[in-house]
Amino acid sequence: MTEPGSSPLRLLLLGGTRFVGRHLAAAALARGHTLTLVHRGLTNPGLFPEAEHLLGDRGGDLSFLAGRRWDAVIDVNGYVPRLVSASATLLAGAVERYVFISTISAYADLSDPGATEEAPLAQPPAGAEETEEVTGETYGWLKALCEREVAAAFPGRSLIVRPGLLVGPEDHTGRFAYWPWRFARGGEVLAPDAPDSAVQLLDARDLGEWIVRQVESGVTGVYNATGPELPLTLGGLLSTAREFAGPAATITWVDPDFLLARGVSPWSELPLWLPGETGFNRINNRRARAAGLTFRPLAETVRDTLRWLESLDGVLPVSADRSLQLTPEREAELLREWHGLKIASC
Repeated sequence: MTEPGSSPLRLLLLGGTRFVGRHLAAAALARGHTLTLVHRGLTNPGLFPEAEHLLGDRGGDLSFLAGRRWDAVIDVNGYVPRLVSASATLLAGAVERYVFISTISAYADLSDPGATEEAPLAQPPAGAEETEEVTGETYGWLKALCEREVAAAFPGRSLIVRPGLLVGPEDHTGRFAYWPWRFARGGEVLAPDAPDSAVQLLDARDLGEWIVRQVESGVTGVYNATGPELPLTLGGLLSTAREFAGPAATITWVDPDFLLARGVSPWSELPLWLPGETGFNRINNRRARAAGLTFRPLAETVRDTLRWLESLDGVLPVSADRSLQLTPEREAELLREWHGLKIASC
């Protein structure tokens, strides 16, 4: 519900039926706001019957939004600057504030830890300014350009949120979900021998609730939205996942060089593993924390993610644009070879 003495807001959500948008919509409705969702009707179209649903594609004609007014718009799925510019321009006179969900990948350089909101943003390579294809190489600078379009259309009236890795139930990428899923299967679990490497993540439900509270307070500016509150390591994360998802499982820590030499892909095949220490998992989140960003216990995220996976009959979801995580067969093959090398070296 909204805070005592405050009035419900009229919120427009571009997206709202998948993962981050879904949790944002749930948070807005739970706090008593009036919600309009704009989506294509392809993913979970039956969600949130209490909200107004407008079917449309931001790549097409959004003129059906003209003549309407809302207190704020939250843009969950803006990836292409031209399309973000079109929606921001169309809504500039229709809403008070524009909330844009960006990413820490928008920063130009994450090789050093501690990036703040003032760090330089990525720029397109020469000759790529007109590129609209979203890939691993273009994603960051396209988001940075989207931010620029929002700021131009809403000077002093925008809230730019740069999350890091978002996790929890409904995460269709399978990144974080791999580990609860794998420990729940039991047996010997292969993990890269980098237990002290830093990990940053944020439950998407915490992000959704925080953003709605910021909209209620009229907050503007730029915020890094990542967590947790206290430093987390890969070893600590796997220990928690094992404790709550599969305590009978065992972890075998395998030399990263062995894995890389055999073509195992960090981050995708073995999620959350990034060889070497980079700033990607050491983003400065003090500003968001000072603005009230809170973090539920990691164990709760593990348990809820596992329950969600169980509702999918234990099938690990993986989006079409990502490499598959390690298959059980590939994991077993690597473990056999690793143990064989250890025996041979004795």
